[in-house]
Amino acid sequence: MTIQNPTARPSRLILLIIVLSILSVLFADCSSTNPTSQATAKTSMSLPKINSNDTDASGTMWLCNPEIKDNPCLSSLSTAVKKSNNVTVTTIDYKPDYNAPIDCFYVYPTVSAQPTGNAAERIGPSEKAAAYAQASMFSRVCKVYAPIYRQVTLRGLFGQGNPKPNQELAYTSLLSAFEDYIHNFNDNRGFVLLGHSQGSFILTKLIQNVIDNNPSLRKRLVSAILLGGNLVVPIGKTVGGSFKNIPTCQSKSQTGCLIAYSSFPSTPPANSLFGRTSLSGDEVVCVNPSALSGGSAVLQPLSPTHLTLGLLKETGSVPNAKAAWVTYPNYLIGQCEYQNGASYLQITENRIPNDQRLSLSEALGPTWGYHVYDMNVDLNALVNLVSSESSAYAK
Repeated sequence: MTIQNPTARPSRLILLIIVLSILSVLFADCSSTNPTSQATAKTSMSLPKINSNDTDASGTMWLCNPEIKDNPCLSSLSTAVKKSNNVTVTTIDYKPDYNAPIDCFYVYPTVSAQPTGNAAERIGPSEKAAAYAQASMFSRVCKVYAPIYRQVTLRGLFGQGNPKPNQELAYTSLLSAFEDYIHNFNDNRGFVLLGHSQGSFILTKLIQNVIDNNPSLRKRLVSAILLGGNLVVPIGKTVGGSFKNIPTCQSKSQTGCLIAYSSFPSTPPANSLFGRTSLSGDEVVCVNPSALSGGSAVLQPLSPTHLTLGLLKETGSVPNAKAAWVTYPNYLIGQCEYQNGASYLQITENRIPNDQRLSLSEALGPTWGYHVYDMNVDLNALVNLVSSESSAYAK
């Protein structure tokens, strides 16, 4: 796993922890073996017993799993549709599909503020908040599985923490959980890989080691949605670079393909952490879920109402707390741009006079862009795309 070490000043770490703390408080208030050969084996669906601490017989602790009771990926999905004056036009009562034909395997980004370099296997408000904000909407179209893993913590990203961070430990703990999922829960169903930031970096390594060169397992990959992870392809190509056999998605009926991007309001600075690569002849992947064939498109953002204050700069009234989520139609415009050596999803706000909608901000500075919102700026389009891919996979 190659996780870029941010070169930001120590104040960036403090800001990152502050953002995490806000997320945690708001969420709480609302209340190895050879995987390549083993992963293709078909097993019975006698699920491991999941204990009261959300750990199964194989030792995996599950943040999201259809078999657990306290599941943030099966929380309320009711969504307020708002106009520019922040008045609710209607409410959409989205529901999870408990009989969804495919799975989604989700790996959350860096959220742990534990003092060690690697997080202990523990479910906290931060992990729940991330799963709810990024993965729960996918329960409309897939059964969501999300393991707790020994991720590199916020302090670990800056080389801090005691003991020091071990990236291989983060990967091997996730690999073990994926093997458990494949052998004991998947039952040869199609699956989508969902990741953001550190989750994308780790899933990239897992695909390279376990799936990319395994035709039997690869044919069950419905798609990989790996955001904010700097995946690469040769310039102007759709396959190669990070993966040998998994191309970027070009249509809604294509399966076994990749969706990736990093979102920015304008061209990322030269020292940007995302959207740029030092690999000669390669470019960072940018696939716009709302315009797979390229060009500009209106995005379909979704954000939990109780998390928006921590993530978005307040420019209007607080979102309607009666709905768990909020969306603003015809507000965000997205287009993949390739400028000055950068490849990124440019986000433009379609604001009008006296606009009271919440506004995106580069909360962690220009080198990060809209990184914290990567999943949410077009979340509904991503969910609908997985639905289309699932139908295509079934055929």
